[in-house]
Amino acid sequence: MRVTVTGATGLIGTKLVALLVAEGVEVTVLSRDPDRAGDRLGVAAARWKPLEEAAPVDALRGRDAVVHLAGANVAQRWSPRAKREISKSRVRGTHHLVEGLHACGAMGGEGTLPKVLVSSSAIGYYGARGEEPLDEEAPQGRDFLAEVCAAWEAQARRVGDWGMRNVQVRTGVVLDPHGGALAKMLPPFRLGLGGPVAGGRQYVSWIHVEDLVEILRAALADERWSGPVNGTAPEPVTNGELAHALGAALHRPALLPVPGLALRMLYGEMAQIVTTGARVLPAKALVLGYRFRHPHLGEALAATLE
Repeated sequence: MRVTVTGATGLIGTKLVALLVAEGVEVTVLSRDPDRAGDRLGVAAARWKPLEEAAPVDALRGRDAVVHLAGANVAQRWSPRAKREISKSRVRGTHHLVEGLHACGAMGGEGTLPKVLVSSSAIGYYGARGEEPLDEEAPQGRDFLAEVCAAWEAQARRVGDWGMRNVQVRTGVVLDPHGGALAKMLPPFRLGLGGPVAGGRQYVSWIHVEDLVEILRAALADERWSGPVNGTAPEPVTNGELAHALGAALHRPALLPVPGLALRMLYGEMAQIVTTGARVLPAKALVLGYRFRHPHLGEALAATLE
């Protein structure tokens, strides 16, 4: 199998590439700095500036699959400039990847066009929905991130016009001590200064990084996977439950509440992701027979922090 990966040096990409290489998959990564990416990951690398140009045909032609993970970090203060960068990196970057795939198809010949595009998305697609259980059929939300996710996914779906299977993995809060939300939570919790945020009643739809990588791999290999897939564990929890479980995993108290106002002062509009939340369920993955390695939060945190 031959696979091209974007965003390969990120939190998820590095683990996915390592897994694929260990299984004998021939991996090519697209990067702004291909020498550095190739040396770091031990794979072939090609230069690509996703905001400026179509993805290079030579790095896509003849591949079996493409995994698209590249994009600006959402977890930052949403200034007008940051919002433009987030939107451009997700929507324009995916557009340029799809343009490269379109050029592959235009060249003709059997095996020229990859069979599947697996593209990352986010559970931000659903917006703030309180306690409502949300599967892949739930409608789009109406806030900034929901609109970005919808436009992002729409670009990825374009490959279906040429017969490519396409999967959009809507990722939740990834449990990994080296990046994402958990990495930001660990320092205060280790000092015994952690606690629930904004009352703690809002839902957190989480997933262990190992399960997310396995879901991406399953989406690559199994032709039954298509369309949106929620990349979340089957048991979402409230923010208060997460704080309690993390404190228990670290053997520290987790009683100091964090006011929503403090988060809004720090992160502005982006704070709504943490203070509102969504109760997202991985209905499609379960129906397709995916068996979560870490379905329960307590065990998942213990495995993450060991």
